[in-house]
Amino acid sequence: MTTDPLAPLLALADIAAAVEQARERFDQALGHRALRRHGGQVAAEVSLRSAVASAALEGAGHEREAVRAGTVTDPVLQGALRVAGALPGLSELWPKAPRQALAKLHVLAARDMVSEAELGRPVPDPVVATRLDGLAGLVAGGTKVSPLVLAAVVHGELLNLRPFAGPSGVVARGAARLVLLASGLDPRGLLAVDVGHREREPEYVGAAGAFATGTPDGLRSWLRHYMAAVEVGADQLTAIGDEILAAA
Repeated sequence: MTTDPLAPLLALADIAAAVEQARERFDQALGHRALRRHGGQVAAEVSLRSAVASAALEGAGHEREAVRAGTVTDPVLQGALRVAGALPGLSELWPKAPRQALAKLHVLAARDMVSEAELGRPVPDPVVATRLDGLAGLVAGGTKVSPLVLAAVVHGELLNLRPFAGPSGVVARGAARLVLLASGLDPRGLLAVDVGHREREPEYVGAAGAFATGTPDGLRSWLRHYMAAVEVGADQLTAIGDEILAAA
C-alpha cells in the first residue's frame, strides 16, 4: 500500500480545519445568483482581477481599470493576462502532461522578457529537474488530498524552485489555479486566489519563504496563508457577483 506523500500535511495543527473552512467559503460563494445568468461575465472578471493581482505580486502593479481599458503594455502584466486566458484550455493537458503545461505557461508568461532559447525550458539544474519530476508525479495522480492542498504545494514549490527564467511567480500562480480548474473543484475559474495573495502580500512573501525551509512550521505557515487567500478569493467572487447584479 502506497502512502500519500501529501497526507501528513493534513496532520499539521489547524490545517485540516483551515482547508475545510476555505472549501466551505468557496462553496457558499458558488451559490451566488449572478452565476445563474451571468456566469461567463463573472468568470471573465475573476480572470482579469487574478491577472492584475499576479502581475502586481511580480512587481508590476497597475490600476485594474487601466488594464481593462487596454492601455497597459507592461510585459509582465500582458504575460499574466495571457496565462489567465489560457488556463481553461490547459486544464485537460495539466494532469496528463504537467511539465508540458508548465512549459506552455512559461511561454505565455515570459514572451518578450526572456530569450527565445529560454522560453518553455526549465533552467539546466539537476536538482530542479528532479523536483519538477516529483511535482509532476503528484499532479498526475500521485496524491488524493484536497485540490486546495495540492494547489498550495504546487504554488509553493514553483515559487521556491524558480525553474524558469523571467516571471516565475506568474507561472507558479497560474499552475496553482490550473490545479483547481483541472481537479473539478473550480472548473469555471471562479476562485480568485491570487487576489487573496495580493491583499495579504506581506504574509504571502513571508509564508513562501517559510515553505522553502521545508520544516513542519514552514509548511504550516504556507498552508494557513493559502487557505486564507482562498477565503479572500471566495469573498471576491461574491463581491463580483453583487457588482454585476447591481449593474444589470
